[in-house]
Order: sequence, then structure tokens, then C-alpha cells
Amino acid sequence: MSANSRYLIKSAQTILTMDDTRRELAGQDIRIRDGVVAEIGPDLVAADGEEVVFAQDCVITPGLVNTHHHLYQTLTRAVLGGQDALLFGWLKTLYPIWSRFGPEEMYVSAQVGLAELALSGCTLTSDHLYLYPNGARLDDTIAAAQSLGMRFHPTRGAMSIGESDGGLPPDALVEREDAILKDAIRLIDTHHDAAEGSMLRVGVAPCSPFSVSRELMRDAALLARDKGVMLHTHLAENEEDIAYSLENFGCRPGQYAEELGWVGEDVWHAHCVKLDASEIALFARTKTGVAHCPCSNCRLGSGIAPVRAMRDAGVPVGLGVDGSASNDAGNLVLEARQAMLLQRVANGADAMSAREALEIATRGGAEVLGRPDCGQIAVGKRADLALWDVSGIESAGSWDPAAILLAGPTTVRDLFVEGRQIVRDGQITTIDLQSAIQRQNQLARALAP
Repeated sequence: MSANSRYLIKSAQTILTMDDTRRELAGQDIRIRDGVVAEIGPDLVAADGEEVVFAQDCVITPGLVNTHHHLYQTLTRAVLGGQDALLFGWLKTLYPIWSRFGPEEMYVSAQVGLAELALSGCTLTSDHLYLYPNGARLDDTIAAAQSLGMRFHPTRGAMSIGESDGGLPPDALVEREDAILKDAIRLIDTHHDAAEGSMLRVGVAPCSPFSVSRELMRDAALLARDKGVMLHTHLAENEEDIAYSLENFGCRPGQYAEELGWVGEDVWHAHCVKLDASEIALFARTKTGVAHCPCSNCRLGSGIAPVRAMRDAGVPVGLGVDGSASNDAGNLVLEARQAMLLQRVANGADAMSAREALEIATRGGAEVLGRPDCGQIAVGKRADLALWDVSGIESAGSWDPAAILLAGPTTVRDLFVEGRQIVRDGQITTIDLQSAIQRQNQLARALAP
């Protein structure tokens, strides 16, 4: 479909706008034109050339926003030997398998992972690709996103300190730091689009403080700011992470990040499970973003991130599904539910409402990624919309169908990205998904010992 597809979505049961006043609208319509929301109101009349989509059984939300993923890992779910390991042991199990990837593995795993996200209501996703074996490039995942029609924020990750130098990854998976920076420049110059409504923005993302040098962290920040792109890495994920920072850098991860220029509105960190009060205050003061990954944090036993304290302090927080080797799913609406439940387990039943968790999954994520044009349903904002059919068994008996994280579907009926319908009646419209899944399974079998 063209970017100029025109739709009139009629008679929505509820529209959860996530706009500046968090309006919830009943029985109203949404007009989509030229990739943006053109009009919202009751009893709108279809114009010539507009396709009418009836939504009387649907709750409509902004498209969900995924702020942290490793799409290549969709090819290595539930790997034997890594199912019950903590972070560092899990990585050591997976690194040798990932070293056998090539361009096709990167493309197919990204395509399947992106389709899974789309079916869960996601319209905008970041990706953190930090290893490039056998000729693989970030361009492989960009091509996959373009085939789906997803709004994409890939980041040029990197690892430069291998086992022989005291790092975690095997030497075969690390790169020279000058080559890393050179390729980041190539990717930004080739692909990055800073314009409003952009479908593709590139970030710079050294993997973690334990897999790159202090110099690369600093140089990456300088490069990103010179190019006007965002910065991303893993930080304070678990107790092992904190211990490594204290032993090798003589400080906690937040202080290390601050010393190297890794705080600010153009920075977001993944996980942050173990941030202390001073680090939360630092992130709030500098408006440094956090990608909260509750399911992965549970799977790896990392702990419960202090999201309630972060939000209360003013830290920008979005959600991330993380990689499917540590999740093992890529369902963003389930991630939002898990975020809500974990804050209640940690802080009480009133610690986070279903609507707040949904806000983190939409507007919150858009703000973390620097996208004020996304994450809300308002005139002039991008037409990224998720339509959830609440007439099914999941919502049967619900007194509040808009509370979809309490009682609602986990797959969208329809999904619009930049005004294009990429999911219709629960089916991906842009690629042959069954063929992609078949190829994915063939590749996974070939990687298994």
C-alpha cells in the first residue's frame, strides 16, 4: 500500500488517545490521510477514495513502542544449556551459536521477530545489533523492517573486548574500534532520516560496559552527538553487572555513564534493574531514558527494576521485549502487562494501573526514542494505530474493556503504521509470514548441534 492510503475508522468502542489530556473517547471516528491522523470526532463522513474500517467492537490505542530488542535472537529461542542460566553464563552459551550467523540469518530472524511484534500491536521498534559475523550487517535488519513496513530505529551495536583481553565475548565476535566507528558513520549517512514522520532512524550502541573499552564508549558518544543521533547500551542489568563495574571501573554504572557522556535526552539505557537512588536522581535530572524489559529480567533472574521510583522521579521509561533468546517471546502487550504486575508485586496492588502501563508502552516509549510525533492519537500525529477486538473470550465479562492489560486480547485485529494497514483481521499483509517461519525453522535446525 502507498504512504498516501486513506482510511476512515468508524465507531470505535473506545479510543485511548494518550494525548496531552489522556482523553478516552467513545463511539468516535478517526480519519487517516497522508500518514497522519487528520481528524477525530463523531459521525465523520467518508470522503471519496477513503476505505472505511468498522471498529464498533474495538478498543483503539496508539501503536505500541518497543525500546529494546535483539531481533537476531528470534532464531535462538529456548536454547538448550541457556534456559536456566544467569546473564553472563547465558551469554557464554549463546555466543558460539551466534558466531555462525550470516546475512540470511539476520534478515529472516528480524523479519519473523518484527512480524511477531506487529501482531502484538507494535508499530515502532528499536533494535540493538552488536555482533556481525560472516558478513552480516545492520543493513540486513533494515531490509527486513522495510519489507514489513515497520517504523524502525536500528542501532549500530558493537563489541571490542574479547576473552583474551578480559571481556566476556569470544575474540571471534569482537571488532576493531576504528572499524566500528567507520561503519556507524556509513550507516547514519546512508540510512538515518531525522525528519518528522521518519520510518528509519539509526542510533549508536556499544553493547555494554563489559564488552567495549572506555575509549569506545566516549568516542561513540562524541560521534552520535556530531551526527545528531541517539545513544543506547545495556546498563546495571543485574548484580554481576554491578560487581563488574565496581571491580573494573571503581564506580557504579550510573557514575561510569555520566563520566563518559552517556546521560541526556539523547541517551537511553536498557534494563537498569539495579539503579540506586542516586542513579535514578541522575537520570531524572538529565532526562536519560530507560528501556524496561520485565519478562527478560524475570527469565534471567535479574530482578525487578525500580520503575515506580523512576517514574515518580521523572525518568523517561519505555518498554522493551529484549531478545527472544532471553524472553523467549516478542509480544509487547504481554510485556506491558508484566510490567504492571511486577510493580504490584514489589510495591503493592495500587503501584501501577493498567492504563499507566499502557501509557509506558505507547507514549512513554515514543518519548524515550525522541519521537513526539508518535505514541499518541491526536490530529497531526503519525497514524500508528492498534485496533484490539474486545468482543472475544478474553474480554467477556469485563466491566472496563479499555483496561485491555487486565482482560483483553494479546493479538491485534488491525494495525496501521504511517497510515498503511500492515495487519488486517489478525494477519500480516506485507509479507508471506508462513514462508518466513518455515525458513526460520530450517535455519534454526541448521544451527543446532
